[in-house]
Amino acid sequence: MKDDPIFKGNAHLLESIDSQPWFKAGFRFGDIGTHTSRTIMLKELLLLFEDQDPNASREDYVSAIVEHNCLGKRTVSTRKLTCQRLSELYGLDPSILLFRVLRSLWQIDENGRSLLAFLTALARDPLLRVTSIPILQMRPGEELVRQKMTEALSKSVENRFNENTLDKVVRNTSSSWTQSGHLTGRGRKYRQKVNPTPIVTAYALLMGYILGARGGGLFNTLWARVLDTPAEELVSLATDAKRLGFLDLSQAGGVVEVSFTRILTEDERQLIHGTD
Repeated sequence: MKDDPIFKGNAHLLESIDSQPWFKAGFRFGDIGTHTSRTIMLKELLLLFEDQDPNASREDYVSAIVEHNCLGKRTVSTRKLTCQRLSELYGLDPSILLFRVLRSLWQIDENGRSLLAFLTALARDPLLRVTSIPILQMRPGEELVRQKMTEALSKSVENRFNENTLDKVVRNTSSSWTQSGHLTGRGRKYRQKVNPTPIVTAYALLMGYILGARGGGLFNTLWARVLDTPAEELVSLATDAKRLGFLDLSQAGGVVEVSFTRILTEDERQLIHGTD
């Protein structure tokens, strides 16, 4: 956990994580993650959201996966495990801020769905976050060196994983970065630039906001850097998101202020403002 990009330079935040507003909002932390066995499962998430109403409850999602087998799994045990893994990655519960906003934006931004899913999984899987370090250092067109992924993971988990598990996490995280659009290719993978929509940009900025970033700092968080877009271009995308009604933004004297009164409930605003 000490090498989690979220805590870089902010080690004091490690204290009492479960009482922090961002933990309650849906961020997950720890020394393991879903990528020991799965990817971000974008195909399954697409099928699930297609099957279920946008206002579905936690119970509805569980029933759709386990009882009605909307994902087409062969056995009940596989259905239950799939439900567990999707819950780890996304929450599948509208009482969780990140999932509620994800589900709302999903309906509106079809072109941004892969990045919306990826940002959520990145917030909820510490192992995936660790691999952001080598991926975001790559230049477009550069071939992925799996050893760099392995080294980043090994440093983070220390001796908790054997070589086989590390190799599996590298394969799964590489696949997830491919599903998000950051990598392309099968056997040999190459870095490519993603192109965020205004709505995806608003979601990434919201994640930084939940974690306590404010003003111009919102455009330099991990979530913003995942969008492969310079800060000044992100400001332009955020301005478009403002016009669409997903955030509030003002600029004066080179100072940028962003808030999310339009997209958050009163209870959620009270939760987040506890980070100020």
